Amino acid sequence: MVNFIRSIVLQTSHCKFHIQNKFCPNYSLFVFQPTFKRNFCTNMVAFNRTTLEEVIKKRFFFAPSFQIYGGVAGLYDYGPPGCALQANILDLWRRHFVLEEDMLEMDGSIMTPATVLKTSGHVDKFTDWMVNDTKNGDIFRADHLVETVLETRLNEDQQARSAELEGTIVVASKDKKKKNKIKAVKLDENTKAEYENILAKIDNFTGTELGEIIDKYTIKNPETGNDLSKPVEFNLMFESNIGPTGQLKGYLRPETAQGQFLNFKRFLEFNNDKMPFASASIGRSFRNEISPRSGLLRVREFTMAEIEHYVDPNNKDHPRFDEVKDIKLHLLPQNIQVEGKTNPIEISIGEAVEKKIVDNQTLGYFLARIHLFLIKLGIKNERLRFRQHMPNEMAHYACDCWDAEIQSSYGWIECVGCADRSAYDLTVHSNRTKEKLVVRENLSEPLVYEKTVLEINKKVFGPKLRQNAKTVEDYLLRLDEEQLEALKKALEVGNGKTTVPGTDGKEYEVFSEFFNIERQTITEYVREYIPNVIEPSFGIGRILYSLIEHVFWVREDDEQRAVLSFPPLVSPFKCLLVPLSNNPAFSDLVRDLSARLRKLSIAIKVDDSSNSIGRRYSRNDELGTPFAITIDFQSVNDNTVTLRERDTTKQIREKVDTILQVLKNLTEEEITWDEVMTKYPIFIQQEIDS
Repeated sequence: MVNFIRSIVLQTSHCKFHIQNKFCPNYSLFVFQPTFKRNFCTNMVAFNRTTLEEVIKKRFFFAPSFQIYGGVAGLYDYGPPGCALQANILDLWRRHFVLEEDMLEMDGSIMTPATVLKTSGHVDKFTDWMVNDTKNGDIFRADHLVETVLETRLNEDQQARSAELEGTIVVASKDKKKKNKIKAVKLDENTKAEYENILAKIDNFTGTELGEIIDKYTIKNPETGNDLSKPVEFNLMFESNIGPTGQLKGYLRPETAQGQFLNFKRFLEFNNDKMPFASASIGRSFRNEISPRSGLLRVREFTMAEIEHYVDPNNKDHPRFDEVKDIKLHLLPQNIQVEGKTNPIEISIGEAVEKKIVDNQTLGYFLARIHLFLIKLGIKNERLRFRQHMPNEMAHYACDCWDAEIQSSYGWIECVGCADRSAYDLTVHSNRTKEKLVVRENLSEPLVYEKTVLEINKKVFGPKLRQNAKTVEDYLLRLDEEQLEALKKALEVGNGKTTVPGTDGKEYEVFSEFFNIERQTITEYVREYIPNVIEPSFGIGRILYSLIEHVFWVREDDEQRAVLSFPPLVSPFKCLLVPLSNNPAFSDLVRDLSARLRKLSIAIKVDDSSNSIGRRYSRNDELGTPFAITIDFQSVNDNTVTLRERDTTKQIREKVDTILQVLKNLTEEEITWDEVMTKYPIFIQQEIDS
């Protein structure tokens, strides 16, 4: 999408504003955040995304894949700091969830047979709506296009209203190269309200409804002004073939979940047949996005970390819920969105579950745990919310679903989904394969109840239906009690005969002597059930990019000095080791310190270049390195070094052994820098100059 649809040119003075506890300069060209769907945190200020993107590119956090060949949209390579940052996020995720919750981790195959994804519903239902430019064929995802165009019009309306009050003229830049500008248009109140209402419900519209919105509000291709086609469905999976014959159709997996479901019996046995329990998987997934955009936020290949928590459908309480019940979250439930509003409520997860805003304790428990994980990473609480899926938006397998959305300069972005998938997946795979994916629980007292059951008369059923007996029997055995009662009534009305569909979709005539349907008293000593599944699903790339935005700032005294304030636990490098110069006198100490730091498992970066100390500090501030050890001539004489902290730039000077212990405690977040400064004197200047 061209830049003009997200940018407004303003005439502003150079001013300061507070963001993320740092001061950084404002710019004359910046991205506006709308006050509707994508901005409930009204005091969030804009920042210069271009500056951040330059840092990401310069320091090679990530970059477009195959760039020297022109690149492919939606595919990215991670550089050294990006790889380290992703690995640290995943390490924290594994500790926070897999180890803390005693989960069973697996690594499944990426290539998936088509029959698996046909059964799961992805072949038929894993789709988005797309529209084409009717003249040049440009393709857009329909809901994103509607959203972007209406947001742009509302932004221009906001600026036009401000300009009207100030008596100035505001223009929107349409084409930077040609300097072609259009005047920002003020909307009438009804149209403005309609736009805001549409944006509040954007995830709930069908393809037909999106087409009606495009027609009603004359939405065209923003780049060409050409008309758009009617929305059509597009399946997002990458299709392939398995083996040389091409006869076994497959897909690159769109999620890691299916491999976990298919191994349910193995997990249950590994867990000594005890419930509840959870499996977990980290791996690559693939979605053939219609129009990849916004860097890592919408890509075609990405890393997912998914959890499947198996729970008794009759008891979705969580044994550790009391530990999190007082945690307050920003929740945006369905009823608020249906009203066209987007202001979330702040409520404890305990109260949200009690009031049935969140369906059950286990779902609520994981929402709270997701919140704690994201905050620990460095995501800002005021820019984090949980939005409940609208009915039309709900995945085909989910009975309730919440997204952890993180606010960035691109708006509110779904980064974690937390769904109650009920028993959908295990049920459909069990039906398809005839493998019983169930839990068997010995009852302390037998369970006695009445149930409508079907008994097939094999002596008549098989000989009469012959080669069709299997497909009819498979259909009949899948009927629940209500359907069996309906079949019994149909036989009575039809004087002992009726028709039923087989699993092949054809109709077959059956007679009352084929089977018997009656109420029976059942006594069970073992309860058998298919567990429900609560699934937290994490998009690691989206979380990584959102984190970079949340920790980015520039120093007040120098706009060119950018900083990434990663928490030490996830920063790509923990410590910069920097000799004052390339004087040979420092070599032995640098070598010794490097070895000792590696033994402490502290990721370091040695910078012995000829640049000034300040330049080397600044370069590593852009990498997010939280600490720096500086070696000077005094170090050679008395074995002391300085330890610098990235955000405050303050330093302490102590013996090497002391500094290494302090650094280890800091990187493991056992102490804070504030605590260090209360214990050790602040070092102001070098005692011995070179």
